[in-house]
Amino acid sequence: MTKAMKASLVKIGNSRGVRIPKSIIEQCGLGDRVEMTVKGRTVQISAETKVRAGWREAFKKAGAGEEELLFPEDMSNEWDDDEWRW
Repeated sequence: MTKAMKASLVKIGNSRGVRIPKSIIEQCGLGDRVEMTVKGRTVQISAETKVRAGWREAFKKAGAGEEELLFPEDMSNEWDDDEWRW
């Protein structure tokens, strides 16, 4: 179970902010940017989701065990055989 913590809002220009303790930043894996969502009267702060995060691993997994063929040898067609001149 998580322990509730109270913090004060601090003035930052025309806005207000909350200081997040270092231990919470490290525990949550927060970087220089975060994502914020509002659910009812709750503000949820989470680590920024990277665009295309996990794509490399997903592509490797999707093609695992299959031979990569960009241009299969049996891809010829009648037009290539009759019309194309090398």
